[in-house]
Amino acid sequence: MNQTLLVELFTEELPPKALAKLGEAFAAGIVAGLQSRDFLEATSVATSYASPRRLAVSITQVRATSPDKQMRDKVLPVSVALDANGNPTAPLAKKLAAMGFADVQLSQLERAQDGKAESFFYSYTSAGSALAPALQSALEESISKLPIPKVMSYQRPDGSTVHFVRPVHQLIALHGDSVVPLSLLGLHSDRLTGGHRFLSQGQVSIAHADDYASTLQQEGKVLAHVAQRKEQIRQALLAKAGADLVLMPDSLLDEVTALVEWPVVYECHFEQEFLAVPQECLILTMQTNQKYFALTDAQGKLRSRFLIVSNVETSDPQHIIQGNERVVRPRLADAKFFFEQDKKKSLESRLPLLANVVYHNKLGTQAERTQRVKTLAGQIAGMLQADVALAERAALLAKTDLLTDMVGEFPELQGIMGTYYALHDGEHAEVAAAASEHYQPRFAGDALPASATGTAVALADKLETLVGIWGIGLQPTGDRDPFALRRHALGVLRMLVEKQLPLSLSSLLANTVALFSGNAQFKDPSAEVLSFLYDRLRGQLRERSFSQHEVEAVVAQQPDTLDTLVARLQAVQAFAALPESASLAAANKRITNILKKAEVKPGTVNPALLQEAAEQALAKAMDDVRPQVDAAFSQGDYTGALKTLAALRAEVDSFFNDVMVNADDLALRNNRLALLSALHGMLNQVADISKLAA
Repeated sequence: MNQTLLVELFTEELPPKALAKLGEAFAAGIVAGLQSRDFLEATSVATSYASPRRLAVSITQVRATSPDKQMRDKVLPVSVALDANGNPTAPLAKKLAAMGFADVQLSQLERAQDGKAESFFYSYTSAGSALAPALQSALEESISKLPIPKVMSYQRPDGSTVHFVRPVHQLIALHGDSVVPLSLLGLHSDRLTGGHRFLSQGQVSIAHADDYASTLQQEGKVLAHVAQRKEQIRQALLAKAGADLVLMPDSLLDEVTALVEWPVVYECHFEQEFLAVPQECLILTMQTNQKYFALTDAQGKLRSRFLIVSNVETSDPQHIIQGNERVVRPRLADAKFFFEQDKKKSLESRLPLLANVVYHNKLGTQAERTQRVKTLAGQIAGMLQADVALAERAALLAKTDLLTDMVGEFPELQGIMGTYYALHDGEHAEVAAAASEHYQPRFAGDALPASATGTAVALADKLETLVGIWGIGLQPTGDRDPFALRRHALGVLRMLVEKQLPLSLSSLLANTVALFSGNAQFKDPSAEVLSFLYDRLRGQLRERSFSQHEVEAVVAQQPDTLDTLVARLQAVQAFAALPESASLAAANKRITNILKKAEVKPGTVNPALLQEAAEQALAKAMDDVRPQVDAAFSQGDYTGALKTLAALRAEVDSFFNDVMVNADDLALRNNRLALLSALHGMLNQVADISKLAA
């Protein structure tokens, strides 16, 4: 009979950051084990549960006994099973006995072709197995594969040693309302589990597997389902915040969800004087150290109240509120102290200390790196016609906040604190902004630097890292990228493409490589880095809904500047939708192959040698559209340029149908190659449209 199956491990408090993965893996392992043993229906549904003190799964439509199976087993080759007279041999009897079929007669065996020889086979019905042993095996397999951060060893009351993520106190295994007899981690299965430490009456008995979640909630004061608990916390935070905004990053929400079984949100406050400290410091210390939720007004300004998620519901929560307010006060006071102390020294005064910080033993100190970034940032600012002096000043000061007490305590604030301290020191607003902007973009989807100075320093910083680290042989390999060179490359590409910066990749790399002249341990990695950038660019553009063929049409040309890249891709996309595109793409591919095989480099077209009507028509059509194509291209109207070229389709098709390119007459052949070369140049001004050919 099919029933819901429930399996639960009731434990000591599980590691919160690993809880969700443990719960999912526990459930998935049991489901996979039962599925492979044919105990689940196609309609079976598994629900994973995980709370601070339990891992559980319920699965609907689980069979009590697996179905009978029709089996066909090979016994022995005929040549071994029968003697010369066709009588059964001793090996056959021995084999049948070993298979558990000692009473089977020769007449009951099937004789069939087995490859090049014949063999005997026996077909029979294998009776289904009971749930208990199958579940025992599935549970053991699931436990052995759990992504446990650190295994504990502990002793059971009987003195046996058990190894698991945390001590386990009870094991539930219910099929419907019946206990499935299991033994695991020194425990025997039952229907009992523990409720909330403080809000329940102690042990909770689960009458039926279908009642697990509701019984735990009503009697045990436990919300066992992770998603339900998380959503209840989110809704309670929003309700308590009122008109204010709650800062609830997913990582914090997930961690708090893993810390409570019965979430209740309370409001706390801190003294207004702490708001004089940069709010990023206060927010970070509340989130990181205390797992609190900060509040801001609609404009994003921090409020002096915050929210906590407690595991205890009480009619008088004042002692909980006051306790949390007492705990957070010293943390905020530390942040205030660090901020006041740091302001006593200017960022510029910290510059000599960068010489004491090793960047990399093959690339020198942070002071040496700062000088390299300063030089490159100034060069980039000049290329962008931005203020060179501001870019050099910003690059000089960009890393000095690493030496402050605040960043020493909270490394996540590097750059952010640099901006605050630079403004306090009276630095130019763009110099101050660049202290934080030069880290952008930090991750996929992050904002790009807003100022020209920040952009110049961000490019310089990322290029210096990318080229420098690669140049000493520490390029990414497989899954390893300890210096985040992929992220730096993507950041460079995003700035060049999205900000449409007219910067030459080859010049940027050459200028960066020049910074390391004199370093004997550095080898010029320009070619490899450029290839790496183009590979990252392909992936980046495919994520923007451009097809692989469209991306390749543009990137295969290895454009040196990327400011017009998106416009070219959009033009290629529009061209690909035209009915003429497939024919012209195929023709362009054919032309490319012909020109590759040409023994001489094509010269200019001689009109007098255009003898065939088709080649004359193509030359005339090219002359007719060339002014329109060139005008559209020069104005950046790449879509217009390609659409104009589409008008050549008929003449191109006729040329290949009627004209022999490799004519015996050398002069005619070279002239036709020159015509194709000119056509090839026109067709590939915007992109290599041959890449659109299937």
